Amino acid sequence: MYNNLQVLFEKRGVIFMRILICDDSQDVTVQLKEYIIEYFTCNDLNIPSIQSYNSAESLLHDEGEKDIIFLDIRMPGLNGIYVGQELKKVYPDIIIFIVTSYVEYIDEAMRLHVFRYLLKPIDKQKLFRNIEDAIELYNSSNFKVPIETKEGVYTVRVSQIIVIETQGRITVVHTELGDFISVRNMNYWLNILNLPCFYQTHRSFLVNMKYVANFDHSLVYLSGQQVTAYLTRRKYSSFKEAYLLYLERTR
Repeated sequence: MYNNLQVLFEKRGVIFMRILICDDSQDVTVQLKEYIIEYFTCNDLNIPSIQSYNSAESLLHDEGEKDIIFLDIRMPGLNGIYVGQELKKVYPDIIIFIVTSYVEYIDEAMRLHVFRYLLKPIDKQKLFRNIEDAIELYNSSNFKVPIETKEGVYTVRVSQIIVIETQGRITVVHTELGDFISVRNMNYWLNILNLPCFYQTHRSFLVNMKYVANFDHSLVYLSGQQVTAYLTRRKYSSFKEAYLLYLERTR
């Protein structure tokens, strides 16, 4: 049923994650935890760390890592939108599920760039499909790859790779940590980074769509970077489609 996810785990190994649930209803937190455990058990995956809270204040006092969170909006005291905004400041890559009975908060939730909006009562099969997408996003963003250079080997998270660029016979890996001249060629990186968030816009460029600021028919501009990537005109339509799909999957 979840073949793509299983292939991803088998290829790169399961990355440890921590899931949090915050809802003022204990019935909801218990049910969600049971469903999450059932999902991992049915798919023969290691059950992650799962922590439940019944108030936003107690959640904000949690000092552990926060990878995926199921968050109610209307709770006594602080509301879920505020909590989500605070968490995003510290954990910009956190995957947020809004779980609520109130559809009027959808616009606010979308501005927060939540991953999914789930209505109560929870539909288990819909939840399972969305957990699959969330894990795939998390795993593809957080697994680490080695960058082999003539000076040594450097390990970075995939989410830190901005673009791979071929300059003549040299392959440069542009990352948040700096630029590395890889001893591997572009074909190697195309195989390693065969993920939905990466796209080969030109034979000399492999772009991480996380960093795309805007693009036209010939160039892709990367946010906060001096690097621009060429975009082959014949690939414009397919790149646009892939980028919009990427945004849909990550919001």
